[in-house]
Amino acid sequence: MLSNPQTLKPYHFINCNGRLVDLEIPKIMGILNLTPDSFSDGGKFNNEKTALAHTEKLLKDGAAIIDIGPQSTRPNAKFLSSEEEISRLGSLISQIKKEFPEALISLDTFYSETVKFGFNEGIDIINDISGGQYDHEMFDTAAQTKLPYILMHVNPSYETMHDKIQFEDITLAVNQYFSEKTNELLSKGVNDIILDPGFGFGKTVEDQMKMIDETEFLGFGKFPLLIGISRKSFIYKPLGKSASDINEETQKLHMKVLKQGAEILRVHDAAEAQKTILEYCSKK
Repeated sequence: MLSNPQTLKPYHFINCNGRLVDLEIPKIMGILNLTPDSFSDGGKFNNEKTALAHTEKLLKDGAAIIDIGPQSTRPNAKFLSSEEEISRLGSLISQIKKEFPEALISLDTFYSETVKFGFNEGIDIINDISGGQYDHEMFDTAAQTKLPYILMHVNPSYETMHDKIQFEDITLAVNQYFSEKTNELLSKGVNDIILDPGFGFGKTVEDQMKMIDETEFLGFGKFPLLIGISRKSFIYKPLGKSASDINEETQKLHMKVLKQGAEILRVHDAAEAQKTILEYCSKK
């Protein structure tokens, strides 16, 4: 049980297809990559049998949300069209819904047409890394679905997605972006917005560590904050380690952002994140 709620920071709810999700206890978003070329798990789950098995493991390990990614967005990844994404997704979304009805499904895409397909298959959340910048129909489509929309900070084009930018003040820049985009989303009728500062996308190691240190200042307290730092190079490269060998360091950073108000952790390893969340809750 959490301690006296009067001593806690405000927390949020998100409305997922009529299902009200309480974020007082932070939630885990487990990553399910369907891609052959993702940087750390490419090709492991790109058929229905292995994808369903991994979904089951993520849920057993504590994930509440399964984030399905039909396209890799690592540097130099192969670019897919919406039609190719939809072909890769196949019937997986509806199969997960059938076998694991308790699971919330987010769809990681920057295409409005893929969102429409996913909505018809039963997704609960839209996870758009582009902030509506790579498909100008995205915000309108999000409004039509009435699903929660994850707004990520990123460079303005697919081609420049990973170009490192020297920000004068990364926290200020991210917040200015969030302010502009959330106002646009709200004006279109998208009310359930989740903010993602975009770790791993066009930011220096120094700026990303600054965002970790200043997580409490990211966003405006009005919207839930999602942090996705799992297996990111800004953690493992300075340490001279591999993406899969930084669990201890990652969990320390997870604890740091949880203490500053993060409510969703997007991770590859749900079991380790769950341990961190339980430790965090036990100390509140």
